[in-house]
Amino acid sequence: MGVPWYEGRFYVVALKDHVNMGFSVKGLSEQEKALFEGKGALMRHVKFYCLEDVDELRVKKMLKLVAEKSTCPCE
Repeated sequence: MGVPWYEGRFYVVALKDHVNMGFSVKGLSEQEKALFEGKGALMRHVKFYCLEDVDELRVKKMLKLVAEKSTCPCE
C-alpha cells in the first residue's frame, strides 16, 4: 500500500488513530519549517486526531507556502 503524493510536495495518509498530512520542507527557512511537526530535513507533518483538530486557515497557509517555496524532496 502506497501513500498518495500530491504535486510531489505533500501527502495525506489515514493511520489507525489519526490522519497524517506530510509536507516537503526542502527549500524552506528554519522559521517556515517550524510551522510543521517533526524534525525532518526534507519532510515534516501535522497530525489530526479528530475534525476539531483541523485548523483550515493553518492548513491553507502551509499548502500555499509549500506550493510556492518548497521543492520536491526527490530532487
